[in-house]
Amino acid sequence: MDGFLLVNKAAAMTSHDVVALARKRLNTKKVGHAGTLDPMATGVLVLGVGLATRLLSYITEGKKSYEASILLGKATHTDDKDGDVVFTAAQEVIDKLTEQIIKSELLKFVGKIKQRPSSVSAIKIDGKSAHARVRAGEQVSIPERDVTIDEITVKEIRRIEKGVEVDISVTCSTGTYIRSIARDLGESLQVGGHLISLKRTLVSPFLLDQCQEVADAKLIPITEVVEKIFPIRTLDLSEAREITYGRSIPQNAKPGVVAALDSQGSFIGLLENKLQGSEIKAAPILVKASE
Repeated sequence: MDGFLLVNKAAAMTSHDVVALARKRLNTKKVGHAGTLDPMATGVLVLGVGLATRLLSYITEGKKSYEASILLGKATHTDDKDGDVVFTAAQEVIDKLTEQIIKSELLKFVGKIKQRPSSVSAIKIDGKSAHARVRAGEQVSIPERDVTIDEITVKEIRRIEKGVEVDISVTCSTGTYIRSIARDLGESLQVGGHLISLKRTLVSPFLLDQCQEVADAKLIPITEVVEKIFPIRTLDLSEAREITYGRSIPQNAKPGVVAALDSQGSFIGLLENKLQGSEIKAAPILVKASE
């Protein structure tokens, strides 16, 4: 049983909860996901089943898009609405915020930037997740990392009692934390900020409208997915046999990782050009087991 499930994750579920439901439904332990979503978040969660679990890293590396709402006026220890409030801005400071000031400040986050992940992220510190350490009462500080934010679009700005809500859409690289954008926007405006809603709408190349509830999601064959991610190379019978045995074949016409299909169009593995002695050859880096 190999393939992918495109799931629209519901709120209040962890990504692990979704994986556990898929394992039970499909009666297999070999299920993983491409990129964690926080319990409060909804939207695209790509699951890999069987051999597809070994392809998830290539999907995780792709672009992501989100729809988010930020509350300016308060900061929390988790940078989202589930955390304890640690700072509240004075009303006169909040009242000075204008749409132009907020939009101009958000533009500063677009491009290649240094971002400090939230202290309650899934990042491991000495083998233990940051969020588990925070819940245990530890003080956690995660170093800044390079991320790329391609676009931030302000959808709506609303004034509410003792705060301002900002709806945005974001397209960004893997490793970007939308909670951190909320936190950093609040800090730069000196009013505090945190995330109040988050929906992931894209895990490239998959869109939210392709996703279903985990109980209804259909298993998508690997071939249909690799054709959207990699250049394709169709192998003849002798070449397919060689890579099945772990042997290299003549180099690929295109650089990088290439998906190898047999003459019937079935996925048989991934190839990458590598220098072997004085010759460049296409070496198998992942091969489907013979049936």
